[in-house]
Amino acid sequence: MTRITDSLDFGPGLDVAARSSASISKLQAPENQDNLLIIDATGRAAFLRDQIPHGVTLPDWPRGHVRLAVLDGMGGHGHGREAAEAVATGLLLIPACARLEELGARLDALHARLQEQFRRQGDDDSFRRPGTTLTLLEIPPGAAPMLYHVGDSRLYEITAQAADPLTVDHVPATSFAMHGLLGEQEWWQQVHGEHRAQITQAYILGNAFINPQVLDDGLLPLDEANLPPFLRRLADRRLLTVRADATYLLATDGFWSCGRPLQWTARWPALLARPDNAAAALDALFSDYAGNPPPELHIDNLSAIVLRFAGARASAHGENIDETALPHASIPSHF
Repeated sequence: MTRITDSLDFGPGLDVAARSSASISKLQAPENQDNLLIIDATGRAAFLRDQIPHGVTLPDWPRGHVRLAVLDGMGGHGHGREAAEAVATGLLLIPACARLEELGARLDALHARLQEQFRRQGDDDSFRRPGTTLTLLEIPPGAAPMLYHVGDSRLYEITAQAADPLTVDHVPATSFAMHGLLGEQEWWQQVHGEHRAQITQAYILGNAFINPQVLDDGLLPLDEANLPPFLRRLADRRLLTVRADATYLLATDGFWSCGRPLQWTARWPALLARPDNAAAALDALFSDYAGNPPPELHIDNLSAIVLRFAGARASAHGENIDETALPHASIPSHF
């Protein structure tokens, strides 16, 4: 299999492998509106340009610092692929960040700049603005990984026992839960147990969390101040405590776009926890998806980054020692 990371170097503390595919179908070849952004420990970067892997070298990138991101352009809008590509390219211009607050501020600023870039002159209909998910890990050497999350791509922590999501999908069910209209069991069923093709917040697009009929330009970070108690541990912007015995998966939603997603993701511990390295785990994920596709599959783009923290040690402070459819009536499905 062709992996976008095969020529990159992540140093002794990280094992990383990444791949993006338009689909697994031999009959359907949709435009790949996903993207990936990988910057390795030496400043070499890989991403997709015109759906083809492209590489550059960042001359001032600090040694040992790593940035990983998955993006899923909104297919229900025009320029979904271009939006994801613009964000991936924009991430190359953001310097390595050592603090969570700095990372959030710089990524919010990129969101605002690209929003203006894609705004059509004389077009006041913001619901037609393109958007993309962005789930990103910033990993400084010797420090805790930092998470920045917008949309419905996900970060999973996978052990031999379970595949646990570490992010909250920005979807109508989450908005309902934030307003006290949906309980824990119902939220998990709607978000992880069913296939739904709507989104409430996306990078560049903006958010409709407060009022589903009004699209705000800014992004709303979900955290302890606005999430219900059962989701507060999964804040969008936080330091992560990582485990040496876990495999971490950054992925776009093509991997769980099926009738019963939980039955499919329940296969991941056996698939991803056993292989000896990230590349083998990534290949196992794609091979199983192609060879044994889940029932009621919705053909979609597939992008994934698998990573492992070699010798990582968790601490109370999360320190890593070794190292879109918005309102239903307004926008069609982005699948």
